[in-house]
Amino acid sequence: MNKTQFIASLTPHFNDSKKEAAHAVDIVFDAITRNLAKGEDVTINDFGKFKKVDRKARKGRNPFTGETIQIKASKKPRFLPAKGLKEIIAGTRKLEPAPKPAPKVVAKPVVKPVAKKAVAKKPAAKKALAKKPAAKKALAKKPAAKKAAPKKVAKKVAKKK
Repeated sequence: MNKTQFIASLTPHFNDSKKEAAHAVDIVFDAITRNLAKGEDVTINDFGKFKKVDRKARKGRNPFTGETIQIKASKKPRFLPAKGLKEIIAGTRKLEPAPKPAPKVVAKPVVKPVAKKAVAKKPAAKKALAKKPAAKKALAKKPAAKKAAPKKVAKKVAKKK
């Protein structure tokens, strides 16, 4: 498993936000790295211990030429697995079920009340499409006439005032 796959496995625990999961992973790795750089050990219960180890200078052998060479002293990170992790890997202890992601909270869309006239016109349009093509032409003219009638009424009311 690489870092991308690790982030993908954590995504359900962060409300399917890959960005938040990646940020959390980066924070954990950064904290471990910074503490090791300071020389502090990082212990995670039932997982293991990360620590900084000083390696002494030593003599080694060049595998190509067989010549002995001097290897400089260095500092390396080391991971020591905890007893619980060793037992799980060896199969002597069963792994607990994985924690389930929190249930998703889905916001319900706000339903606005629809005018009755608009609802009545939509089924009428569907019925017109179901009839023969000649009937479509006749029905198509009628709604146009209905739309024009309210405009005239509105003009007459405006003239009376």
